[in-house]
Amino acid sequence: MCRHLAWVGAPRSLAEVVLDPPFGLLRQAYAPREQRHGTVNADGFGVGWYAPDVRPEPARYRRGQPLWTDRSFASLAPVVRSTCVLAAVRSATHPFASDEAGAAPFTAGPWLFSHNGALGDFAGAAADLRAHLPAGASAAVEAPTDSALLWAMTRHRLESGEPMGDALAGVVADTLAVTGGRLNLLLTDGHRVAATRCGDTLYTRADGEGVLVASEPSDDDGAWTAVPDGTVLVADHDSLDLQPLHPQPAPAGGQP
Repeated sequence: MCRHLAWVGAPRSLAEVVLDPPFGLLRQAYAPREQRHGTVNADGFGVGWYAPDVRPEPARYRRGQPLWTDRSFASLAPVVRSTCVLAAVRSATHPFASDEAGAAPFTAGPWLFSHNGALGDFAGAAADLRAHLPAGASAAVEAPTDSALLWAMTRHRLESGEPMGDALAGVVADTLAVTGGRLNLLLTDGHRVAATRCGDTLYTRADGEGVLVASEPSDDDGAWTAVPDGTVLVADHDSLDLQPLHPQPAPAGGQP
């Protein structure tokens, strides 16, 4: 299991988004409040952000160590600002290794991607899921993990021209046709954020400066809203659209 978040809106430092909130991603790495699968997220982390005046592709910082142990990130986070940030802390699912290659966000072109969840019977389902990819894309999957394969499937849909929300919803549908699991996916292109809630918690908060999408609230502000299970959302600086996933996922209690 993992915890992840994305911010789109007015410029904020990486520290404001990731480290400073009282129950933010730093705290969620060692003491998440709403995580039902696993107890800590100490198997790596990653942060991606955009600096469009420098280049259109996002920057990315990943490590295979716990977030709270990385003094270099703690030093740079207060001085790096962005209008869009995607970050995640990881709890590796057996038998996947705890290394940097398995840590979100995954990236290609303008996109950043994260997966909060796990697939049931990944070993048995992987071949069927890879059938949705052309040979080159299947061979280029970044790591031997379910998240990396889900990213390859998402990337293929994006590069085929699908909008972000449709791409995520399509990957969820393709996956649920093969196996069960928890499929909270998170994606951004630097201007919009798309996400699915499928089997785990997801919340949003709009504060007049932008929209935050997160696995769980980073503070006790009453503005947080729970996203219903079986939902795909798309948000930008000042709007949020929620639509049902098709097909609807099975109840979370029946998933692996």
